[in-house]
Amino acid sequence: MLQLLPSGFALPSLPYLLVVAGGVALALLSLGLARPAVRETTVIALTPWMVVGAGLYALYQVDAVPDAIAPLFSSPIVYLSVFAILGFVWGLASLTGGPEFAAMVLVVAGSGLLLAVLGFALVVAVTSTGLHILWPGIGVLVAAVVAALAWVVLGRVAPDATRITGSAGALVVFAHTLDGVSTAVGIDQLGFGEQTPLSAAIISLGEGLPTESLLGTAWLFVLLKLALAMAVVVFVASYVEEEPTEGFLLLALVAAVGLGPGVHNVVLFSISPAQPAAAAFGGTATTSLASLAPLVSLSDAPLSALA
Repeated sequence: MLQLLPSGFALPSLPYLLVVAGGVALALLSLGLARPAVRETTVIALTPWMVVGAGLYALYQVDAVPDAIAPLFSSPIVYLSVFAILGFVWGLASLTGGPEFAAMVLVVAGSGLLLAVLGFALVVAVTSTGLHILWPGIGVLVAAVVAALAWVVLGRVAPDATRITGSAGALVVFAHTLDGVSTAVGIDQLGFGEQTPLSAAIISLGEGLPTESLLGTAWLFVLLKLALAMAVVVFVASYVEEEPTEGFLLLALVAAVGLGPGVHNVVLFSISPAQPAAAAFGGTATTSLASLAPLVSLSDAPLSALA
């Protein structure tokens, strides 16, 4: 039978689902009452929130989250858990002040949560699992350079698109470049395996090609992610110009689809207690640190299937 969903994709028990559903309903109510405007600055203000969910899922995968709340941070429910908080904060801030005030609140609250999550991940790595930042760090650096070059090229080819989308468009390009490059690092340098069927199928096309010894097996995935991100920026630009709120919201969603999995990869690779020889990315709640032939997901659950 053809597998469409990533391994490790599972819902928690009913009580946890009800808690998250209640939180999401409250968030939607808050946003519905506020109907916040979405601008270029709003997309950037949402960036820390995109990263928070990725970090929490990585912590869940190395069994660093207390059992009582761990189901809230499994995949895919972790994204709804984060959205419940985000939506409530965003709606409340928008009701209190204008778009600028809401963006400031989102940045401050999101950055605070992000620092807490990354700080906890650092503590877990130092005290328990070990810290492995060389290849993840190289991946981030390469992604930044490639994304910057791609943005310059896009500015020459489609200057109107880069002008209209601005930093939100640049974030989309970087987000998907990071997802692609971090995936390549995990597969070709650290020995992880891709768990999302669609991504795995694309990566498998690079296996056995003459370029494998030089570029590895995941270069085609990186190229595809980069090309798709640039294409989205070009095609969405006119929509952003005509309907800024809806257009920038769409760019935020596209950025989250890439940045979430990309940051998840980086955090997971940095704090995994072992670099598996050929394990799949994505574990279950029962995966123990002592027996980490980890089934930990390279691409953070359902989002990566869209990337």
